[in-house]
Amino acid sequence: MPLVVPEVNPDALKRMKRNIIANPNCSTIQMVVALKPLHDLFTLKRVVVSTYQAVSGAGKDGMDELFAQTRGSFVNDPPKIEQFQKQIAFNCIPQIDRFMDDGATKEEWKMAVETRKILDPDVSVIATCVRVPVFIGHSEAVVAEFAEPVDLARAREALREADGVILRDEREDGGYVTPIECVGEDASYVSRLRVDPTVPNGLAFWCVSDNLRKGAALNAVQIAETMIALDLLPRHG
Repeated sequence: MPLVVPEVNPDALKRMKRNIIANPNCSTIQMVVALKPLHDLFTLKRVVVSTYQAVSGAGKDGMDELFAQTRGSFVNDPPKIEQFQKQIAFNCIPQIDRFMDDGATKEEWKMAVETRKILDPDVSVIATCVRVPVFIGHSEAVVAEFAEPVDLARAREALREADGVILRDEREDGGYVTPIECVGEDASYVSRLRVDPTVPNGLAFWCVSDNLRKGAALNAVQIAETMIALDLLPRHG
């Protein structure tokens, strides 16, 4: 079944079978939206990504657990741990979903597999996915290695013009977007864009997005809108 992010691979909708389309993982969506214009310019080879994922990715119960643990910490109530593997309030948990045989979690596996399916099967991806005490908004620190020489000015221009991306990269205190600032917004926000000097053709950047919008509901709506635009809806009568 096609995994579709309309800003990245809308043509996959034309290969739909049995009228079923899948929404990708929320952390994958925001990353590939940011990587697509860079891949078009420089040909992506490898991605190293660390995610900082909000508790809303685990649903309402995850949000309730963070709230209860945070409130309880001020009155010395012992934390009640049900939705996550450890206390989430004032903590970071380097596990999302179950562990696979190779030591990766299923969330990390999904990011690698989905990125290759959506963006390019030749791209290598290693992810470390971490649950953090944030209610809404996933953050990602991305290091990307390309096949062709990287030009920072061209990368900035491509990100500024890309659908679904907003570049805010001011090299000053506060000149970047944090997860609380992206709540209720549609875009993948890219900040801290810089050359990675440790590899021949590397870029590093920070990316945040509302995981409940672009990571879920909005992407589904955009898929439907793209199907209408491409005249792919089944006709009856």
